[in-house]
Amino acid sequence: MDLMRQVFQVDVLERYAAKGRGVITCMSAGNDVIVLGTSKGWLIRHDFGAGDSYDIDLSAGRPGEQSIHKVFVDPGGSHCIATIVGSGGAETFYTHAKWSKPRVLSKLKGLVVNAVAWNRQQITEASTKEIILGTDTGQLHEMAVDEKDKREKYIKLLFELNELPEAFMGLQMETASLSNGTRYYVMAVTPTRLYSFTGFGSLDTVFASYLDRAVHFMELPGEILNSELHFFIKQRRAVHFAWLSGAGIYHGGLNFGAQRSSPNGDENFVENKALLSYSKLSEGAEAVKPGSMAVSEYHFLLLMGNKVKVVNRISEQIIEELQFDQTSDSISRGIIGLCSDATAGVFYAYDQNSIFQVSVNDEGRDMWKVYLDMKEYAAALANCRDPLQRDQVYLVQAEAAFATKDFHRAASFYAKINYILSFEEITLKFISVTEQDALRTFLLRKLDNLAKDDKCQITMISTWATELYLDKINRLLLEDDTALENRSSEYQSIIREFRAFLSDCKDVLDEATTMKLLESYGRVEELVFFASLKEQHEIVVHHYIQQGEAKKALQMLRKPAVPIDLQYKFAPDLIMLDAYETVESWMTTNNLNPRKLIPAMMRYSSEPHAKNETHEVIKYLEFCVHRSHNEDPGVHNLLLSLYAKQEDDSALLRFLQCKFGKGRENGPEFFYDPKYALRLCLKEKRMRACVHIYGMMSMHEEAVALALQVDPELAMAEADKVEDDEDLRKKLWLMVAKHVIEQEKGTKRENIRKAIAFLKETDGLLKIEDILPFFPDFALIDDFKEAICSSLDDYNKQIEQLKQEMNDATHGADNIRNDISALAQRYAVIDRDEDCGVCRRKILIAGRDYRMARGYASVGPMAPFYVFPCGHAFHAQCLIAHVTQCTNETQAEYILDLQKQLTLLGSEARKDANGVTTEDSITSMTPTDKLRSQLDDAIASECPFCGDLMIREISLPFIAPEEAHQFASWEIKPQNLGNHRSLSLPV
Repeated sequence: MDLMRQVFQVDVLERYAAKGRGVITCMSAGNDVIVLGTSKGWLIRHDFGAGDSYDIDLSAGRPGEQSIHKVFVDPGGSHCIATIVGSGGAETFYTHAKWSKPRVLSKLKGLVVNAVAWNRQQITEASTKEIILGTDTGQLHEMAVDEKDKREKYIKLLFELNELPEAFMGLQMETASLSNGTRYYVMAVTPTRLYSFTGFGSLDTVFASYLDRAVHFMELPGEILNSELHFFIKQRRAVHFAWLSGAGIYHGGLNFGAQRSSPNGDENFVENKALLSYSKLSEGAEAVKPGSMAVSEYHFLLLMGNKVKVVNRISEQIIEELQFDQTSDSISRGIIGLCSDATAGVFYAYDQNSIFQVSVNDEGRDMWKVYLDMKEYAAALANCRDPLQRDQVYLVQAEAAFATKDFHRAASFYAKINYILSFEEITLKFISVTEQDALRTFLLRKLDNLAKDDKCQITMISTWATELYLDKINRLLLEDDTALENRSSEYQSIIREFRAFLSDCKDVLDEATTMKLLESYGRVEELVFFASLKEQHEIVVHHYIQQGEAKKALQMLRKPAVPIDLQYKFAPDLIMLDAYETVESWMTTNNLNPRKLIPAMMRYSSEPHAKNETHEVIKYLEFCVHRSHNEDPGVHNLLLSLYAKQEDDSALLRFLQCKFGKGRENGPEFFYDPKYALRLCLKEKRMRACVHIYGMMSMHEEAVALALQVDPELAMAEADKVEDDEDLRKKLWLMVAKHVIEQEKGTKRENIRKAIAFLKETDGLLKIEDILPFFPDFALIDDFKEAICSSLDDYNKQIEQLKQEMNDATHGADNIRNDISALAQRYAVIDRDEDCGVCRRKILIAGRDYRMARGYASVGPMAPFYVFPCGHAFHAQCLIAHVTQCTNETQAEYILDLQKQLTLLGSEARKDANGVTTEDSITSMTPTDKLRSQLDDAIASECPFCGDLMIREISLPFIAPEEAHQFASWEIKPQNLGNHRSLSLPV
């Protein structure tokens, strides 16, 4: 094997490691600590982690030649046990990494310790916890040492071989903490046997239980100089073991969680046991037994002479041979032994003088190939490091299945290959053997293994798989005529599988291509299924309609994802297919516009229907109009047209009389077109409806004329509807009267009697003279005597009433004339102490300033004044000032302007001294009089204290804006409050 590819590498760690203290006899290692034993009784300790070393002389004080027989170091490198053998017998010592002086284990004096089992799960730097020592006399002793005690806590005998006393050559121990306590697993080997011990509690109770039951052991014949037992430790847990026995290397896996029991009742924690015979390692020559052994994860390191053969534990093949660069003085003895440092993951070899380090470089890198050669494919895949390795494993499996014609299994493996075989090569393999089903399986598995980014490849493979499915379905139909009826047939199974495939691949299949494929193979149901998956609702609905399944089509249309436009598109076909279900669906569908359904409803209405059959369109339109309050004129017009075609016009009349816009302000009362309704009703000869429409359009004459052709009673009702136009109402009643008189066919006297009775129905609107022209000229007046007399009496009463009204009017005019005359002579009495309401001065004082009085009537030396019926009196000038101040700006300007004009015209003609004008002056008023009259109206139309002027002043503030300074003077300011004293008044 190429050196660059070697898994195990040998390096010299130290030459002349014994340091002149004899030769190396034994060695142990743990956690980068190695301890050597020499032939002169010295322990040499090297700590590579701390970088220090020291020597301990165990032979001190002992006579004769002393040699270290065995040395043992725990996995942490802190605790060490060594046995020295010499002329004085055997003694066992314990030493700690921190001690400079070892301690003799006196209870073991004379016993040679060959093996030590460390409690790896519980051991610490400060305490060994319980450990087991195996002696050459077949005894197992338990011991525990705490570093702080400087001596062993106890040593006690656990077990002794009685049946076949042999020396214990190797010991291993493992513990497991379970819910019900600690379980111990102990393995021990002698030259011919491997013993297993297990139990709960403590080591005492575990081994005590074997007093009553047989010990479980494995015996292998053969002799060997050094029987060894090794556990391979991974993440602080033993995973497999190996026993270097006389017959070969007995090895297997360890499963301490297993609950299987062996035939003798012990729990069997060994799995996959195997024996590697030494004959496999000799290559035809005589079998050579190894002198020592070490165990890695996948290999055995076997010391054979001066070489170490590396044997793969799985394939049992030698993969490497390690050579050692020994010194000349050590070649004669050769390599003495191997040891391993499980914690550091390295191995050591030693001869008399030197220490060699065997390092491991990725020993699992070729294990996939090993497992593959052994056809253990699952294990091979678990050990693959890259996709190419996995492809090779899949290829071997695929070709093996293909060779045995297990094409479907082969297809599954081929589908996992991504690199070493192309897609085309694999598909051609199946095409060449005409295995369409296996090809389909390959394509489906390939789809599962493709990444989502390979969209193009996924689409192409999916399409190919679709075609293969369709081909398979057709072949099954040709092969089995009963396939369609048999629900458990292969055909039905493949149909279900195909539909599941379409569901899974709906997003990657090209829509147009897939639909063409399904259509070309005649798979209508699958086409509809795929269209439904792709939300091609139009295709699905069209299919259901063709199949006559209106309910399914309507259910599809009602789905939220289906566009509402499809409802309108398929409405004509659906209503012809199943009118009842269609209309029921329409009535339960929201946001449906009935106007867009009119073509479908027209088509349905054009078909003949039985008399007793429910008209579904009318039902739907009534729902729209009455329940949904639809206001579309098209909908109302259609419903009206359908009503008009019915033989019974009661529904039509109810519809026309219904006010659909009621409750809406300024809105129409109906939404149909009255002109269209009139034409339609005339065409269908629905005269009563026409009469109603005429009246609604305010064409009352036409309505009455048409009603007279149908029913005089209807005409009378129409004539009575006109209430706001008396002349028109009379005209309409005359039309009715004329028709009634002309239509009477009885005797003349009977006709006249009926006509007079008709007059009574008009509530006095028509008189006998109004209907006389409608009678023939030769009618006798005697027949009308009673009616004429009654009419004359009415006229007489009216004349008398008019005379009375004229007399009342004349009397009223006389009263007005008298009032006018009295008005000119009115006067008021003023007390001489009467004050002016504004200035509070006497009214009857002599006026000093006559300039302001110009334009007023002369009243002697007094100033002009006004007196009101309420008794208040004001100087003219004071009244003008008061009213001007209290009224609005426009009115004030108007008053002042009138006063100015009066002043300018004050020099004109004066009135009489008493202020009374003649009657002629009333009719011929001068400009001054007119101005004074206007001024009087402006300021003296009412008393300013008793009229509206005073009422309007309520809303004005008490304090005017110009009086703000006075208002401020009333404010109470808190000044010098500190000097004020508060006086308490007695209550």
